[in-house]
Amino acid sequence: MTKNMWDLDTPALVVDVNIMGKNIQNMQEKADKFGVNLRPHTKTHRTPALAKMQVKAGAQGITVAKVGEAEVMAVEGLDDIFIANEIYGKEKLERLKKLARKVKISLGVDNREQVAALSDAFKGEEKPIEVLIEVETGEERSGLIPGDELVELAKFIAQAPNVKLKGVFSHEGHTYGAESVEECNKLFTKSQEDTLYAAQLIRQEGIEVDVISIGATPSLLHGEVLPGITEIRPGTYILMDGAQGHAINDYSKCAITVLATVVSKPTKERIVLDTGVKALTAFTRNKGICYTPGFGLVKGYDNLRLVKLYDEHGLINNQEVNEKLSIGDKLEIIPNHVCPTCNLYDKIYMVQDGKVIVEFPILCRGKSQ
Repeated sequence: MTKNMWDLDTPALVVDVNIMGKNIQNMQEKADKFGVNLRPHTKTHRTPALAKMQVKAGAQGITVAKVGEAEVMAVEGLDDIFIANEIYGKEKLERLKKLARKVKISLGVDNREQVAALSDAFKGEEKPIEVLIEVETGEERSGLIPGDELVELAKFIAQAPNVKLKGVFSHEGHTYGAESVEECNKLFTKSQEDTLYAAQLIRQEGIEVDVISIGATPSLLHGEVLPGITEIRPGTYILMDGAQGHAINDYSKCAITVLATVVSKPTKERIVLDTGVKALTAFTRNKGICYTPGFGLVKGYDNLRLVKLYDEHGLINNQEVNEKLSIGDKLEIIPNHVCPTCNLYDKIYMVQDGKVIVEFPILCRGKSQ
């Protein structure tokens, strides 16, 4: 018997399959338009079943953030995986080596120490481990600024046994803080130019660069992909969230919500939900196109947001809404940031026209090692 979405116990993570399907299709069409491969970042949902949908729709492979995620995805049949992160440590490299024997795997690097450790770990293996140098283009996180240090690392990789340079990659995460769409597009263009320049510097040394990979959801929702880029890696686009909804001024593309129950109305204004930090996360952005005031947007209400979160409780302060709601009523909350939200749940309920059609386990939940 098909279950009504509103009969689910709460908190529950719910995805509208129709909206999600359009999101998948739209980004694949954008990749096809610009003649680039789409390699979606699955850290957003950590769910192999959704990753398979993205690949089936045309994605070249998938991106993950951690070895643990890659291991689970590989067991579930995803066989072309890029770890867009620097990985270090003997135990992790041993796991990576075992993984590379089973599936096509590559990872990011930005320092000699990591390359040397990879070279040592893959000694005696049938094939070298493929790496991409991370280019720092403005996010000020990991990666190297295009210049001498980056070129020297490329030369070091070219000489290192058991390691093969596949290309370069960057993540224009700083576009999340852009004050306008125009600024977002400007930052996106500059980030791509810097990444292409890094590839050019390496090629000038006679070293081959096959892959030039970029990507973040807000920039790819708005901007154009430059010639020379070979791959894009957005993640959030599949489900969207409060931040991305604000970035495009349209929350109708938000496929994911957290179903919550009204458990208390202790004053004429205060509404207490059973969704606190452990159900929604306390992640917020205080500026830019991905601005997220409050702690979640209540779907179906006019800009109504949660004003405070405790571990297990979420608060709304609105007398008019308070009068309309009763204890036991349920609401859908669009989370501010989908990635940590998904990591809080064991499963996702896939819903079509208000009916639960399937449950998918979030098998990479907690796989952060």
